Amino acid sequence: MRTENVREMEAGNPREAATLVLGGTGKTGRRVVERLEARGMPVRVGSRSGEPPFDWEERATWAPALEGVGSVYVSYYPDLAVPGAVEAVRSFAELAVESGVRRLVLLSGRGEEEAQSAEAALQEVAEENGAEWTMVRCAWFMQNFDENYLLEPILAGEVALPSGKVPEPFVDAEDIADVAVAALMEDGHAGELYELTGPRLLTMEEAVGEIARATGRGIRFVPVSLEEYEAVLAEADVPPEFLSFLTYLFGTVLDGRNANLADGVRRALGRESKDFADYARDAAATGVWDAG
Repeated sequence: MRTENVREMEAGNPREAATLVLGGTGKTGRRVVERLEARGMPVRVGSRSGEPPFDWEERATWAPALEGVGSVYVSYYPDLAVPGAVEAVRSFAELAVESGVRRLVLLSGRGEEEAQSAEAALQEVAEENGAEWTMVRCAWFMQNFDENYLLEPILAGEVALPSGKVPEPFVDAEDIADVAVAALMEDGHAGELYELTGPRLLTMEEAVGEIARATGRGIRFVPVSLEEYEAVLAEADVPPEFLSFLTYLFGTVLDGRNANLADGVRRALGRESKDFADYARDAAATGVWDAG
């Protein structure tokens, strides 16, 4: 049964509905939260530590998190490519529109068939219920180099990966957040699929070289086989679900299928996307890559 506050929102209640940001403490989610708060918009952080908490694995947490919400930024952890993600996104979207959500923005992955299945599921649910949808389909995040599993190797001065020669159009999480907030808060983005990339292609080796130049440090790139990389991750006690995702990413997605640029940032925001060299310079200035 639909709740009273949902009927009030649909009837045009003057109270502003909140935006729920799933993954609100992650790389893109926290940036979306910061931008919404800067606009003075009511925002709810969807995370296990949120109030109320949200957990993709605990469906009993979904309905409380959706109470009084009018729009949602849907970011699935750890990635839409993991088993069960498509079904979870569909079920969440169904509950969201039943609860009164009128706008859904999905963070998706470029070159991932499973992610595109999740897009189709969310789109179908939204359109069947008269809700708006926007897809934000992204290339590899630049911030994986300073906020994720590549930070430690960079600090150690040696990055070993199984994709040295495959180019990727890395995208800045700041650009992703800007597009997501525009889709959540502004008209004109409903029904749009925005593919987000940076303005040029770089191999992993070239990206590490950009970071070395920005920091003034010697950072080696070492190409390894996928099997060698899996063994190193296993020895480092990487959680099984994340190990499986990284293996899929390097073994399947980074095969050259994404070696092309897209204009999603320009289409959504009317400006160009951030270049990797500018990202590396700005991140280096924070001291995040300072060794010792």
